[in-house]
Amino acid sequence: MGWLDNDVALITGANSGIGLAVLRRFLQEGAKGVGALVRSDQGADALRQEFGNRVAVTVGDVRSASANEEAVAATLNAFGKLDTLVGNAGVWDYFASLRKFADGQQLADTFREVFEVNVMGYLLAAHAAAPVLRETRGSMIFTLSNSSFYAGGGGPVYVASKHACVGMIRQLAYELAPDVRVNGVAPGGTATPLKGPESLGKHDARLSEIPGFSDAVADAVPLGFMAKPEDHTGHYVLLASRTNSCATTANIIQSDGGWEVRGRPPRKA
Repeated sequence: MGWLDNDVALITGANSGIGLAVLRRFLQEGAKGVGALVRSDQGADALRQEFGNRVAVTVGDVRSASANEEAVAATLNAFGKLDTLVGNAGVWDYFASLRKFADGQQLADTFREVFEVNVMGYLLAAHAAAPVLRETRGSMIFTLSNSSFYAGGGGPVYVASKHACVGMIRQLAYELAPDVRVNGVAPGGTATPLKGPESLGKHDARLSEIPGFSDAVADAVPLGFMAKPEDHTGHYVLLASRTNSCATTANIIQSDGGWEVRGRPPRKA
């Protein structure tokens, strides 16, 4: 038996990186099925090929209210209920500092794009899923970042968007209690194909392909390695489990290699 026996989840951004790893882990933990909201037909086809009728895939943009509503409806149609929403789709600004913007318009465009994906996308998913999660007394889990708490994990736009998600989680936990638990997982640097904003010409970039990034992350954190998506999935399972986290809401698990105490001690001779 797994921790999520017969549960049903919906995951946004489920076709790669942390989202895909969480989807696989939920099914391994006994989930009845998982809904997935993905951006492309190619990503949808890959999920259907790997998981068959254990997934209900919706193709759409997380910035669209109707796409989120369709994903909830597709999940209910396939599996009859919804126990957990995992808001995971995101975009990173590739360390775009204030002085790197060509002009104010590019900054405004980047702000709009990053906040619409990272914050509005989560809120739209929450709005679509909340009524059915109230019925099952389920939970919401949102993917945050070490940039939700610390500077240096991106530029000011990305860091601001992830800080905003902390407030969002706390407010949703306040509003939806006692029926729905709302929590988050905040990974540090992770080897994922996280994309950048179109406004910066980074839509086809991949975080995991940045030269030297893995070594830089490993050198920056006390645990001394760059995480893989699978390294974070246990936290999502814990927070989704009614048995193991029934008293937990408004909580964010930091899964970042010890970023809070960064600055490794000298190596012993």
